Parts: sequence; C-alpha cells; structure tokens
Amino acid sequence: MQFRRQPRENDSINLTPLIDVVFLLLIFFMVSTTFTKETHLSIDLPEAEGEPSEAAAQAPIDIVITAEGAYSVNGRSLVNSKIATLKSALEKASEGDNQLPLTITADAQAPHERVVRAMDAAGQLGFVHLSITTRRPESEE
Repeated sequence: MQFRRQPRENDSINLTPLIDVVFLLLIFFMVSTTFTKETHLSIDLPEAEGEPSEAAAQAPIDIVITAEGAYSVNGRSLVNSKIATLKSALEKASEGDNQLPLTITADAQAPHERVVRAMDAAGQLGFVHLSITTRRPESEE
C-alpha cells in the first residue's frame, strides 16, 4: 500500500501587519511629541562703575551678544550674524518706533566687531536711546 503524502503548507508569520502597526505608532509619537528648544545664554558681563540709567531699567528692546558673537533680540536668537538680519529683527521688535530705549548686553569675551555691528544697526534705524549693560566690579576687601 502506498500512502500519499499530504502537501504541507508553509507555516510562517506574516510581518506586514506588524510593520504597519510599528509605523503607525512611530507616526503617532512623532506628531504628538512637542519639541521645545530652551536656550539659555550665559553672559559674562564686563565690569564698570556708575549708576544704572532709568532708560535701561524700562528698555523694551534688548540685544544680547554671546561670547561666540551670536545675536539675540528680546530673547529670540537670530539665524545669522548679518547686519540685515539684525536690522529686520530690531524693526520687528520696535514696530517702527525708534524712540524706544535699546540695551546692548554683550559678553565680556564677545568680539568687538559684533558689538559695533549692533550699535551700527541701531544707528541706521534711528535709535538714539542706546545703553550698554555692565556689571559692578567685585570689591576687593
């Protein structure tokens, strides 16, 4: 007697639905995740003696220059260090009012060129109330 072999089906796991679920989860997490970029600039101010001005205490526009020479206007970092970018950021922050006081806060190690560039951009836009932030020298007692 001759027995016929039953044809065996190939047992395998179909991975297509698993891959679909993984991609859906990946897309869900990418869309639902919020990416916040907190930037805290560390500034080492130069020392100077004198009294703080009242205009600087109420200055609505603040230009921060880091040690590397990067600019930030009112807490918003600029994409590059070109004078055109700085001028457009100042125009946007001042909304065309060049009578507002402007404060430049530069790191003690910031390139002098960047400080002069910020002063030049402010001057080209007509800002006349300009002040530079410093810190008091530490007393040696």
